Amino acid sequence: VGNSCVLTCTTKSNVTMVTWKISPKVGGPCTLGYRADQNKTDKTNCSDSMNWKFRPDRDPTLEIRQVGIAHEGNYTCDVVTTEGNFHEMYYLTVLVPPRLTLYCDDHGNPVCEAAAGKPAAWVSWLLGSNFTPEEEGHDNGTVTVLSTLTAYSTNVTNTTCIVSHPAGNQSKSIAC
Repeated sequence: VGNSCVLTCTTKSNVTMVTWKISPKVGGPCTLGYRADQNKTDKTNCSDSMNWKFRPDRDPTLEIRQVGIAHEGNYTCDVVTTEGNFHEMYYLTVLVPPRLTLYCDDHGNPVCEAAAGKPAAWVSWLLGSNFTPEEEGHDNGTVTVLSTLTAYSTNVTNTTCIVSHPAGNQSKSIAC
């Protein structure tokens, strides 16, 4: 999320037509088209963040700037040339790194929160095995994971929460 995404398509000579058909999981479909005989591009129902990266007659690459969860879905590129038709398909999955918060609850137990990640983060503790993570799903497809380390040993001054996620791993330490 927030980065640019580039989806390539077959680059051929003698292009007659190129069409990107986009079917996001949220919202309606959109298309980007190019016709060589008219040297014309067309954009239907696509957001401003979605466009050709270069000139479509030379390179039919699609660029999505500031990728958001709403961009997730199926992307199909069709290239028509004098040599035949060429087809590329993608499924775009958008990763959202969770926000890591670490605090002490009212009982002096460390609590680790990995908020609004997609997919759900894996939360563990460096010095401790007595924890049960709780997950809460949100309407936008993100998940918050909350983990409380119980039976916390008082002779340990510091404990570290480790959050593992495909968008990057994080850790924080706290003394309760």
